[in-house]
Amino acid sequence: MTSHNMTWISYPSKSQPFTSQEEIEAIIASQNIISRLMHCYIAFFVPTGLIAGICILIIFIKNHLQNKRASLDLLLLHFTISNIIMIFLSFTVITRPDYLTTTRLACSVLSFFFNFVYFNSQYVLVLTLLTLLLERFSAQPALCNATQRPILCAGLVLTCTFCLSLIEAVLVGADNDQLEAHCQLDPLFAWPEYEMVKFTFGFGIPSLLQILCFTVLWAKEASAGAPALQQHIRAYPAVYVTNVTIFICRLFYNVMILFRTTLKLQRSIGTTKNELVMNIAEIVLFCESCASLVVILCLHKPCKDEVLKVIQKCRRKSSANNPLEIPETATTHQSGTQ
Repeated sequence: MTSHNMTWISYPSKSQPFTSQEEIEAIIASQNIISRLMHCYIAFFVPTGLIAGICILIIFIKNHLQNKRASLDLLLLHFTISNIIMIFLSFTVITRPDYLTTTRLACSVLSFFFNFVYFNSQYVLVLTLLTLLLERFSAQPALCNATQRPILCAGLVLTCTFCLSLIEAVLVGADNDQLEAHCQLDPLFAWPEYEMVKFTFGFGIPSLLQILCFTVLWAKEASAGAPALQQHIRAYPAVYVTNVTIFICRLFYNVMILFRTTLKLQRSIGTTKNELVMNIAEIVLFCESCASLVVILCLHKPCKDEVLKVIQKCRRKSSANNPLEIPETATTHQSGTQ
């Protein structure tokens, strides 16, 4: 099909013969911005996100071994693992402002794993939000019992995300697999249907579910004996803050995905400015994975309590290592008064 022949497409910075001084200055400025954003992400967000993710894994595994098992903790553990994998996949941006050069087949494989963790983290987070709502409003016992079985819920999410990732792998296109290409995790050479499916199932439907859950949370009265709304939000701030963060960051990214689709349908490669904004949106998406892990570590009660315990232990050790500081100051004060 001619609409699926994507051999014509390329990045504006790689295809246009730049002749005027203005065009050359524009692409240099664009590449400088991308390069600085990439270095900022690698230097600050990646170490912070990985440290936060490792700490969360240690805390959740420790609590699990001590039989402190909560369905919410297991779902957040699932979410944490997905975000850690996302951070490792984000190392493909190290070559920016240039792109990773590989075969289309290898790029499609990277895209499959990226879509798997992308869909997985999105739907697990929606599931955690739904779990809290069902607990608050005492819904049907069958649904409540289902949410109390997090392994079953996680297995259902993994199955759905695997199927969606396979569909996306098909929509990348199987033509010219051995050709070299400039690779992004959402490949530029993918069919337009690829972005449409990704927007629908990776952002549209989950976002509608999130908005519906927040609407019910604010509008519906809780069952008798349930805590007030403010107390409920303060009890689970990590889930609600992470939902808002992921919505904002992925909104920007998915708007750019749809804009790229319109360019494909118009058989246009766009401009260097379009390419710049798409790169910024991709880095913002990766920053969201790091920020979500920091939010969970700092706001989720079991994680926050463990962090505070570690800080207190460090303070005690530091004060124990310097026991003579106070007596020395006291003796000098006494000698001065004499």
